[in-house]
Parts: sequence; C-alpha cells; structure tokens
Amino acid sequence: MPTTTTTTTTLTDRYVWAVVRTQPEAARADLEAELRERIADAIDARLADGVQEDVVERVVLTELGDPDRLAASYSDRPLQLIGPRYYLAWRRLLRLLLWIVLPIVAVAVPMGQVIGGEPVGTIVWGAIWIPFTVGIHLCFWVTLVFAILDRMPQRIEGVGEWSPEQLPELPTSQQRMSRGELTASLVFLPLVAVTLVWQQFNPFVRDAEGAPIPALDPALWTFWLPYLLVLMTAEVVFAIALHRRGGWDWGFAIVNVLLNAAFAVPALWLLTTGQLVNPAFVEAVAPDVEADSWRVVTVVLVFVFGALAAWDTIDGFLKLRRDSRR
Repeated sequence: MPTTTTTTTTLTDRYVWAVVRTQPEAARADLEAELRERIADAIDARLADGVQEDVVERVVLTELGDPDRLAASYSDRPLQLIGPRYYLAWRRLLRLLLWIVLPIVAVAVPMGQVIGGEPVGTIVWGAIWIPFTVGIHLCFWVTLVFAILDRMPQRIEGVGEWSPEQLPELPTSQQRMSRGELTASLVFLPLVAVTLVWQQFNPFVRDAEGAPIPALDPALWTFWLPYLLVLMTAEVVFAIALHRRGGWDWGFAIVNVLLNAAFAVPALWLLTTGQLVNPAFVEAVAPDVEADSWRVVTVVLVFVFGALAAWDTIDGFLKLRRDSRR
C-alpha cells in the first residue's frame, strides 16, 4: 500500500515564515534563527511563570503581535501612507494647490461651456463635478508622490526641512479683515456669475409659447457677458492675492482702479445705450410702463453702478493709506 506523509507545522513555523518572507533573501536565514531563539526564550520564560504548556506558544506569539508589523520593524519600513518626515510638506503643498486651482476651475469651466453653447444642465453639472474631480486628482497624485518619497532610502534634500525663517508673521488687524473680504468675494462673485448664466438659459419670465425670455440681451453673449465672466475671475484672483499679501500697496490700488474701470465703463455704456436689458424682457414684465419711467430707472441704475465703482476705488486708496501708516 502506498504511504501518505502528513507535515504538521507549528504556530511558530507559520509565524516565522510570515515575518521573513518579506525580507531580502540574504537576510532571511539570520533573521529566522534570531526570531526562533527569541520565541524559544520567551516560551521558556512563560513556562517558568506557570503558563500551561499547551497554550504557551499561542501566548508568546500573541505578545509578539502582527508578524507584518514585526517584519516592518526589522526592515525599517513605514506602516503609514505618509510619515512625519514629509507630512507637513505634503499638507502645505496640497493646500496651496487646492486653494489656487479649484477656484480657477470653478469659474473657467462654466465660462467655457457658456461660450461653447452647452445646455444649462451641462453647465451646472460641470460647475459641480469638474472641480470635484480635479480636487480628487490633486489629492491622489500629490499623496502618491509623497508616499513614494517617504519610502525612498535617502531623504530628498530640502523637502520637509524647516528653518526659523519659515515662521509666519504675526497677523495684523488688516489681515484679519482681509479674510472677511476674501470670503465675501469668493461667495458673491461666483454667485453673480452663476446668475448671469442662469438668467440666460432658465429665466423665470417666458413668452406665451413658453419660450424663456432672459433679462439681459442675448446678443451680449457674443462678447460682453463672457468679458464680464473673465473680469469676475480676475476679481477673484485679485482678492486671493490681496489676502495672501495681507495688506494694500500702490500696485494693488492701481489694479483695483483698472478692474473697476473695466467693469463700470462698459456697464454704463451698455445701460445708457439700451443694449444691456433685453427689450423682450421689458415688454413681458412691464408692457404698460411709459418710456419716461424706464429712463428714470436707467438713470438710477447708472448712478448706482457709478457710485459702487467710485466707492470701491476710493475705499482701495483709503485702505492703502491705512496700511501705509501701519
């Protein structure tokens, strides 16, 4: 009759193999001998303490812990995605990229889709989904690069190193104020941009056949409305740059004048020449209003637009004077 040989492995054999299998081939024999001796000594010590022989092996291996963790300690292999060596550099870079890239994408993508004539559903979905996916990609690829760096045997010179020169300046009162101004810009300007797009494709006013009637003249989409969307993007970039600097200087004050002029001059010209508001919208919402009344409304709007632009310009120079004194 043929004979059958059955090999029974002990828990120690299985534990030692789980530890040494991930080590370099040349180091396995020495590590195995060291580990078996360590386990044997621990078993003898436990037996001397009165632990029963049938459970002592399990007790010792449980105390040694997960073999993968023990193997990592022998090979000095990190058990985290990014360790403390590069964590702070990873966090700083990721925050910077998210802070710069996502606002630009959130404004540029809807603007490009509007210029391309995409339907409103596509524009709204793109404004939500594309920045989200860009953020996911930024997080993934930046984290992957730092995870690889953290597993390299040699430290990358300059990455993750710190010196006292990197200490932040103490926050001033104008820096605290600029946070509120920045938040207002990041909320208000995208809201206005979305409203410009929304009124074109899904306005509340419709004609007798159910067709939408936008408030602004659709002919403006050939140039002026995309121009205003680009200008709003520039305003967001200006607000971010001003916040990062923490105060006004002559350069910011002059740029603020140019941005206000770039908005106010075309807006006032379009309003006074009757090219801003859609005539069909006026006819639909107020067909019985006389022309003189609309002229009064136009004068009021011109005054409001001009006053807002003038005040924002003056306010910039007042803040420049305040920051210069400090």
